[in-house]
Order: sequence, then structure tokens, then C-alpha cells
Amino acid sequence: MRSTLFVPKITTDDQNITFPGVILYSEIYQVTGPVERLGRRLAGEGYVVLAPDVYHEYETGSMGYSDEAGERGNSLKTEKPLANYDSDAVAAAAWLKDAPECNGRLGTFGVCLGGGLALRAALAVPEVRAAACFFATDIHNRGLGAPDPSVPHSIDSLDKLNGEALMVWGNQDTHIPYDDLTTIRNAFRAANANFQWLEFNAAHAFMRDNGGKGRYDPAISHLAWEAAFELFQRRLTFGLVDDGLTRIRAD
Repeated sequence: MRSTLFVPKITTDDQNITFPGVILYSEIYQVTGPVERLGRRLAGEGYVVLAPDVYHEYETGSMGYSDEAGERGNSLKTEKPLANYDSDAVAAAAWLKDAPECNGRLGTFGVCLGGGLALRAALAVPEVRAAACFFATDIHNRGLGAPDPSVPHSIDSLDKLNGEALMVWGNQDTHIPYDDLTTIRNAFRAANANFQWLEFNAAHAFMRDNGGKGRYDPAISHLAWEAAFELFQRRLTFGLVDDGLTRIRAD
């Protein structure tokens, strides 16, 4: 499985320092420039980041931003068997855990298609402590993967979430009708899952910093990043207990 690796660079003579690992999931266009910049930022904050080609069976590397690439990406997300997304997650997690730079604590981060995959990976890999999911598609409509009754969709499997999920949405997102956000949130509650839920006055893909379609919002992106880093610092950097209630406070 072709993947792109981003590793923190440290200036110290101590070469025994290790970092938590994060699987970074892309949009339908695979690892584009904006996704690479997400990876570099995560690495710069102290995480070993592995960004797999989500359609590695069909395409290699960035598909670029074009109408043709969008049609291809949307076609592949339903052509690829649902179980293959899960086996990819297991393989990526195993690789990260064995990487010499990784301390074994695992998280996921994803945008658009990747937001749904970041959540799904947390369901497939029990060791995932934190999943940061942004404007995640294909959850509400069970739209991911070729139909397979033997493989449940993410919205039907939220009771398998061992870690904590951060779900971030734009309430102007036409890809995910607002009523369907309520459906997703209620499914988390029904499963008694550990999750945070944030809604911003933003469009779909508000973190894509190439300015595509006028959706990029740097101010709201900053708030979304802060929420992700709070989750990752607590769960991954400090490795605090996974009860969903532990916070860092000043006495």
C-alpha cells in the first residue's frame, strides 16, 4: 500500500525520542498538496504521520483537483470493497506501531472521505485512542464501499469505538444535509460512544488551503486545528487515561 510518511525533525543528540503515530486520510483525490500540508503540520506538532493512498488498488499518488478526478474518486469509493478499507487501516496501524519513531500510541485524522475513514479506522483498530474527523462524508447515507451485507457500515458499528472521536462539521456543507448530522449524532449517543461534536458556520472542505471553490476558511480552520490538537495532546502525547473525562487543568 503506497503511503506518504511525515516524521518530526528534532534538534537534539538524544535519538531515542519517539512520538505518537497518526494515520492521515485524504479526500477522494488522494494525497494532494493540501493533504501533504496537513501531514507536515501534524508532524511539526510531534506526530509520526502515515498518509496512505486510499485507492491504492486503483490509483497511485495524487489524482489532482479536476472534475474528472472528482468523478473518478467518487466512483472508486463505492467500487472498493468496504472490508478493504478496514484491512488497509489494520495494515497502516501495524506499520506505524512498528516504526522506530513511533511510541505505539495511535490516532487518526481525516478530511471529507478521509473523515469517514478516520472514524472507520478507529472502529477497525481497537488501539486507536483518538480520531479527528472533519466534514466526514458517507457516514449518514452508508455510502462507502461496494455493498456487502456481511460488513456493517460505520454508523451501525459505533459501539466498537474504544477511543474518542472528534467530529467537526460545517453547517453550510451541502454534501451532508443538516438533518443527517442529527442522525449521526444520535447514533453516537445511542452507542454510548465517547465523542466530541463541533459545528462551525462553514462550508464543506473548509480546511483545504488551495482556495478551491472559495470554501477555505483560515479562521475556522484554526479553531478546528486547536480542537484536534487538544484531543491528540491529551490522548496521544500525554497518554492520559481513556475515560473521556480526563482534562489538563491548572491548580
